[in-house]
Amino acid sequence: MLPARPIPPHARLGRAVAWVVGLVLAFAAVPAALQPAAARADNPIVQHIYTADPAPLVHNGRVYLYTGHDEDGSTNFTMKEWRVWSSDDMVNWTDHGSPLNLATFSWASSNAWAGQTTYRNGKFYWYVPVTNRATGRMAIGVAVSDSPTGPFRDAIGRPLVENGEIDPTVFIDDDGQAYLYWGNPNLWYVRLNADMTSYSGSPAKIPLTTAGFGTRTGDPNRPTLFEEAPWVYKRGGLYYMVFAAKCCSEFIAYSTAPGPTGPWTYRGTVMPTQGSSFTNHPGVIDFKGNSYFFYHNGALPGGGGYTRSVAVEKFTYNADGTIPTITMTSTGAPQVGTLNPYVRQEAETIAWGSGIETEPSSEGGMTLGWLENGDYVKVKGVAFGTGASSFTTRVASATGGGTVEVRVGGPNGTVAARCAVPNTGGWQSWTTVSCPVSGATGTQDLYLRFTGGSGYLANVNWWQFTPAASDRF
Repeated sequence: MLPARPIPPHARLGRAVAWVVGLVLAFAAVPAALQPAAARADNPIVQHIYTADPAPLVHNGRVYLYTGHDEDGSTNFTMKEWRVWSSDDMVNWTDHGSPLNLATFSWASSNAWAGQTTYRNGKFYWYVPVTNRATGRMAIGVAVSDSPTGPFRDAIGRPLVENGEIDPTVFIDDDGQAYLYWGNPNLWYVRLNADMTSYSGSPAKIPLTTAGFGTRTGDPNRPTLFEEAPWVYKRGGLYYMVFAAKCCSEFIAYSTAPGPTGPWTYRGTVMPTQGSSFTNHPGVIDFKGNSYFFYHNGALPGGGGYTRSVAVEKFTYNADGTIPTITMTSTGAPQVGTLNPYVRQEAETIAWGSGIETEPSSEGGMTLGWLENGDYVKVKGVAFGTGASSFTTRVASATGGGTVEVRVGGPNGTVAARCAVPNTGGWQSWTTVSCPVSGATGTQDLYLRFTGGSGYLANVNWWQFTPAASDRF
């Protein structure tokens, strides 16, 4: 009899991705031709849970992505925690788990909705909307951490600001003045103090004029296109406000201004209405010389307006600084650089996962878990050079743990190595196993495929290759 192991929290989604992964193509405005595209698809960028409301932050050569988490099977915006991911190449994303949830705020009762994180004075500040238990209204809280991946704590023990509206975005101008914007149905801002946890003056409304935010028809209470999800940044002396427009379904539009508080001029559509989510939420960054647009859709199996998934596209500004029209794709952004297999890599750093789950590791960080026969992960653009001689991985199992297969060329591609996983005595009782490698050369996608009998096989914490003698330094 197999040792008892609880059902993983997201098993429905993980198993669904394993057998209907091709449905990732279905979110495009015009569906792509059916093809065995699991190896090619990199959007959405997280496949084992539903994610929403992306808020990217560039820090020390990595992109940290802060998201919400839609619960499986949701029929409303059922969200209890926020999640963090990171990447240095825009395709292989590391799962850092959930360093912030509703329980972090003792005064919050529900609705862990869309927030944003910024860095200042050696600390990371995460602004999020939640329901204030005492008033029943949406309020903006602020959490703080010394690390971009947390853990985060409530910075002030109460709402930073509360007027029943949502979707905070934070922007620090070149002169050091920080601004917090938020709103639906209105658009508000305050000037944050240098401590980033208090503000000067009172919240001010930004006038929602049709010149500033476009014209909406059919709703006399909402004369402009502005709906929610503002994202503010500065480029070349021009201030941009990208936002979710109209409803429902939403599209992404933007306005520009000569200053951080306006006056704003409507500039048009960034991403038209498409996909299978009736909401969308923008995030825009520059990273390693390129520009990227983050958004969400309902592309994963079981996805929709309440079970969303974060995706990303690379784009180039027009010569006059305007933003081009961006369309959702299943291929996502191209890889920036390659991944080095000869340094330790976290097993939860993946470009695509099928059937897998993640969970906290007793050794710190996260681990791949709940692995069953046929589950796999893809790691994109791995630079093997002239070849590897061995593969080492950190594993745990409360059963006969099956085998970690190292494959190249696809999840059913050439087998370069097989490492047997022993029964280690528990799902968090770790041991290191190694096996010889043959045929892993050049730069190609790596697939770790997990095989064995029925039931859960193993947890995997990290892996690393040893180079062949000619690649050693």
